[in-house]
Amino acid sequence: MVVRISFKTSPQRVDWATLDATWTLAGEQGGWDGAWLNDHLTDMTDAAGPSLEALTVLATLVHRVPGIRVGHGVLSNTFRHPVLLAKAAVVLDHATRGNFLLGLGAGWYEGEHEPFGIPLPPIGERISRLVSAVEVLQALWSPEGATLPGVTRTDPFYPLGGAVCAPGPFTPGGPPIFLGGQGPRGIRLAARRAAGWLMPGTDAGDADYFAAKRDEMLRALEAEGRDPATFELVAQAHTGPDAASRSRALREALALAAAGATEVVIGVPAGLGPRALEDAHRDVLGPLRAELG
Repeated sequence: MVVRISFKTSPQRVDWATLDATWTLAGEQGGWDGAWLNDHLTDMTDAAGPSLEALTVLATLVHRVPGIRVGHGVLSNTFRHPVLLAKAAVVLDHATRGNFLLGLGAGWYEGEHEPFGIPLPPIGERISRLVSAVEVLQALWSPEGATLPGVTRTDPFYPLGGAVCAPGPFTPGGPPIFLGGQGPRGIRLAARRAAGWLMPGTDAGDADYFAAKRDEMLRALEAEGRDPATFELVAQAHTGPDAASRSRALREALALAAAGATEVVIGVPAGLGPRALEDAHRDVLGPLRAELG
């Protein structure tokens, strides 16, 4: 099986010109199968540090990397109503001619909720809201969602009453949804509704963690009667500013691929700009292609 190899830059701790230059280089380099961003309202280490809004950033960068898959690992469901997310995703689906995937998670970091007045419910409710959000997205992207009388559904969080999402998506049924849930309910939701599952960046490089979640996901897919060959498992490995960090990321990426990852995302420090991507392309992507094809 061919393993996808992609890159990821955060939109934190970086200015717009640097991020734009990095993605421009990625499109010129070739060799990458995908391009990813995360989704945070702060830079996670400094409340006053720079953090660019992830959906807008991706919408402005997709034309820098034509022909490859793009997405977020992952958007926080607490930040955006799923109807607005459904509309934004349709734009990206059309702009990329079907190369956008929607990565979505329940949300978790209190430090980017409380300061902005964004509710962060207990984890049980957050997962329930994620379930509802996925159902709303897929209902709005259905053929029924594109024309009158629209979609009506009762829901404790996101009810719809004759909702129409037009134009409809470029991709029939809408962009593939990749979920980031790590607990049992999140795993079951991914097996039931999603096209793939994403390993969190906080556990990047940990092949043992990935293997354990892979096994959970395979059991959940079996319970849903789904063929695991049609489901994607996305892992992550991060590089740093030096050659040693890239060597480590290469070893981790190979271990993640051996553990069953269908895609390995190589994180590069966004603030270092194009140089970090050049280094990752030479020291990580090249050897991975030689080993994995």
